[in-house]
Amino acid sequence: MIISVQNQKGGVGKTTLAIHISHALAKQGAMVLLVDADPQGSARDWAAAREDQPPFSVVGLDRPTIHRDLPPMAQNYNHVIIDGPPRVSDLARSAIAAADLVLIPVQPSPYDVWAAKEVFDLIQEASVFKEKLKSVFVINRKIVNTAIGRDVVEALSGYGLPVLKSQVCQRVPFAESAATGQTVLETNPNGQAAQEITALARELLELGHVS
Repeated sequence: MIISVQNQKGGVGKTTLAIHISHALAKQGAMVLLVDADPQGSARDWAAAREDQPPFSVVGLDRPTIHRDLPPMAQNYNHVIIDGPPRVSDLARSAIAAADLVLIPVQPSPYDVWAAKEVFDLIQEASVFKEKLKSVFVINRKIVNTAIGRDVVEALSGYGLPVLKSQVCQRVPFAESAATGQTVLETNPNGQAAQEITALARELLELGHVS
């Protein structure tokens, strides 16, 4: 399965999610490739900050030919996660065209709901050529113990795309683990952040098994 993590709005935690989903899938014994399609190279910086090899492969592929270049690379992996670019571009279109599933992280704020229209339009555009393309929203960086996450689910319903049941909260361990090129699955494996990521990965796998 190829999952493209996409949102044209900055600051939604796209790279953090892509890295953590990759690790959660790798922990289940899968061969996982993380493709850094963001010219800023944040996922590559994360890998470089580690003392040892990441638990999954990380490559940079930030040119608008991902949909052509990725299939031969993907053959040796069970799952590929694409950390998409931060703006509407040919690169973003290519990262969507390469995917089986587009995961759209949205922060619980009206601004993020409105900004989601840009990536929604790109997905609609790609669906013309790729009928089986799936896309889903995930609430990310939710403030713990607030009801605003529920409000966002309702607001996103206008787009007609599913919203995953799994939600990931804004938690300090995400930032702490990133500083050393690790994930919360390593630094705090029994914590709530790790549990949220594990639940998200499980839900994504279930989506992948649906024809």
